[in-house]
Amino acid sequence: MAKPCSAPGCKHSVPAALDSEGVCVHHYIASVERDCADIRRETVSGRSPHERQLEIITYIRVQGETLARTATSGLHLPDEMKARLLNTFLTLINLRENLDRAIMRQPVGRTGAR
Repeated sequence: MAKPCSAPGCKHSVPAALDSEGVCVHHYIASVERDCADIRRETVSGRSPHERQLEIITYIRVQGETLARTATSGLHLPDEMKARLLNTFLTLINLRENLDRAIMRQPVGRTGAR
């Protein structure tokens, strides 16, 4: 039996692909989009330390893999939700490109410390 979404007030169930997250597809996508917006604001200055950059790259990879598993798991999703999944992939790709540009703007030898 599928477990219920852990988001307050949500009545949707958690698909197997998101079992480790504990939320439904809608709340998972919303969470990733929020995180990406926060990370984008953080990285726009180009001052993130190397360790943080590696954490962000890992986050992007893990979320992309989770999205791919969710999208291809055989769930019968409405077209609107499929579009949101694809848009979230695009958000992750854009975030990675923005991070790469921020890294390229950093002077050689910069540690990211303020």
